[in-house]
This record gives sequence, structure tokens and C-alpha cells, in this order.
Amino acid sequence: MKVLILGSGGREHTLAWKISQSEKLTKLYAAPGNAGTAEVAQNISISVTDFSKLGQFVLEEGIDMLIVGPEAPLVEGVADYFAEDDKLSHVKVIGPKKAGALLEGSKDYSKKFMMRHNIPAGASKTFTLETLESGYAFLEMQKPPYVLKADGLAAGKGVLIIDNIEEAKNSLKEMLSGQFGEASKSVLVEQFLDGIELSVFVITDGKNYVTLPEAKDYKRIGEGDTGLNTGGMGAISPVPFADADFMQEIDKTIVKPTIDGLAKDGIDYVGFIFFGLIKVDGKPYVIEYNARMGDPETEVVIPRINSDLLEVLDLAAQGRLDEASLEIDSDFATTVMLVSGGYPEAYQKGKEITALDNLDDVTPFHAGTTFSELGEVITDGGRVIAMTGKGKDMKSALAKSFKAAETVQFDKKYFRSDIGFDL
Repeated sequence: MKVLILGSGGREHTLAWKISQSEKLTKLYAAPGNAGTAEVAQNISISVTDFSKLGQFVLEEGIDMLIVGPEAPLVEGVADYFAEDDKLSHVKVIGPKKAGALLEGSKDYSKKFMMRHNIPAGASKTFTLETLESGYAFLEMQKPPYVLKADGLAAGKGVLIIDNIEEAKNSLKEMLSGQFGEASKSVLVEQFLDGIELSVFVITDGKNYVTLPEAKDYKRIGEGDTGLNTGGMGAISPVPFADADFMQEIDKTIVKPTIDGLAKDGIDYVGFIFFGLIKVDGKPYVIEYNARMGDPETEVVIPRINSDLLEVLDLAAQGRLDEASLEIDSDFATTVMLVSGGYPEAYQKGKEITALDNLDDVTPFHAGTTFSELGEVITDGGRVIAMTGKGKDMKSALAKSFKAAETVQFDKKYFRSDIGFDL
């Protein structure tokens, strides 16, 4: 099979790394890719939302499968574009159409979906600039901390958790006045759920599903989960507090009702679903859905899959996922993200990355990297590269990740040295 992966982050490098190992693969491409995908695939300089150019490339190269990594092309309708074009409709697209991607594209829509299908989640209400006064009144009825969520896509940064009521009111007004652009034209005010978070992932063909290893990621920039939200500073899989009984509860009360709910709503969904969950008093609740794999969780989830991932995705695209079997490695996988100095605020790009050849017993997954004119690997984003280690227990896996994080060098490098601190 010829496969094209859309995206340029750590998630896409990890998927490319895994799919490159498949016996079913004949040729692998990444658009636009990064310095890491270049090692296992051919990078193609096409934007993830330039559907006509992607379609043209797919036809020219005889691509059999398109795997969509990031959320933007899904929400903008890349799967619909392929399905509705007679020349492209034969291509297997791993990623939902617009209707399914709304689970991630609109927090308001996903909340209503959860309520409609009795899926446990925190109570919430959505407000616009026109209903700002009602928003203030609703905030006053809540207990602190106050949770504000931009309705649309905000690159993982559209969620604010605030302790002070006046600050929460000011933030609601700022968000609705365009703090996150179109994404915060409407904002959810949500009940704060106090517990410990985890991420669960499935691949579905719309009827059947297989559950991938669970993970826990660390979003804040600072040690001890302090400071600004980021796209993710590290992750761990498996999650020690998610025992078999708890995972069974997640399956029964959240995963199955979600898959059944999509079918009941007439939504044709092929691809990944990410469940952002929180454990409160022993019970799981949904914080959010994503219509794709999470990042940096992908960098610990995928390395624990022993089965041929391309084979599983091919069965999903054919609606035959009930025939798939998934073998999971019992070892722990951990990843530590190296980021640019200043991230998640202003940071510089173009810093040379060295000592990548000196790594021992870890897999580096590139996130924000590219090549200089001289062919050196350089930084090209806020989150630069993830160091994934494996071990019989969390401690030994983390030791490998942290050692690699110390080894690799670039100017103003930063990483959190406390990943897993709360486990």
C-alpha cells in the first residue's frame, strides 16, 4: 500500500515510524512532515489544508490511504473532499468527515452530544458576546475554580482555569471579544471537576472499535503542573491508577455510548477518537473529545502496539475492524518533550540540534524540526522533539527519557524534569 500521512508534528512522526515497519507498506509519504519523518518517509511540501494539491498528489502517486494527523484538515473537511470527488473517493481516509470532526471542532456541539447520549461530563453552558451578562450571572452561580473553554479550535490553548470570580468575568469578556479569534466567538463556562486526568484512544470504523493503550500527559509548562498551558510536555503509558475495573467502566459508560451515539446520529466515522477523561471519586467523566490522536500521548501509545498498525487501519477503512486483533506490550513507555526557550509564548526558531546520534535506547520523535540549507537538523517550533523510552516499570523508562533529554542540545532548550511526579 502507498500511504500519505498529513501533518508535521510528533504525532505524525510516531505514526510514520510505526507504519514504516508494516509489511503491507510499499511507499510512505508525509505532507509536509519534519526532519524526523524524513528518516522513514518522503516529505512532500504541501499544506495540510490545501485539499486540491493533496488530491492532485494522491492521484499522481497512486496513494491508497490518507492518514490525517492534525485537527484542522478534519474540521475543514478533508475526508468530505475525498469522498465527494469521483477520482478520489476510492482512497481510504483515516479521519472522520466534518460531521464527526465536530466532536472536536465545537465544544458546544460535543457537550450536547454527551448530554444526548447520557455520557458523564461536567455541567456547562455556552455564551456569546450578546449573552455576556447571562455569562456573568452563570459564573456567579458556580464554585471556584471557574473553567472557560473556547468553543472552536485554539491549538490546545483555549482553556482557562481561574480561581477569582472578577478575573473569570474579565477573561470571559476578553475571550468573547476575540482573544482566540474565531475559536472564542462563543465560550463554554463549565463545572470544574476535581480529580486526576488520563487519555483513552480508540480506532473505530463507525460500528466496531479497538481500544489503544491509555496514557497520561502533562500540559503545563512548569514543574508540578504550574504555569501556562502548552500542547503537552510529556506523557506516560500505561496509567498506574487505571486498573482493569476502571478501564471497563470507561468502556461501558463512555466509549461504547460514544460509538453507538455516532451511529444513532447517522455520523459515518472512520478514524481515531481521543477521550480526555478525569477520574472523580473513582468514576470517569469526559472533559473533551478529539477527532484524532493526542500529542505527546501518541509518542507513548503507538510504541506499545506490537501489531501491524497499517493492517488495523486498513480493516477500519473497510468497515471490518471486528476482525482486527491488537497486541499490546506490557512495558512502560514514557516521553519527555524538549521545547524552545520562551515557549508557549514568544520563542526563536532555527537553532541547530546536536547529539541526536548519541542517544542510547530511546526513540526521538521530532515535533518542530526541519533542515537548514546546509542539511543540519534545526528547531522549527515551540515543541521541538520528544524523547521516548521504554522499560519494565515507569522509573526505568523515565530514566532513559530524562538521560536523552539531557544529551540532546540546542540553544535555550527546556524540558520538565518531573514528568510522572504525581503517579
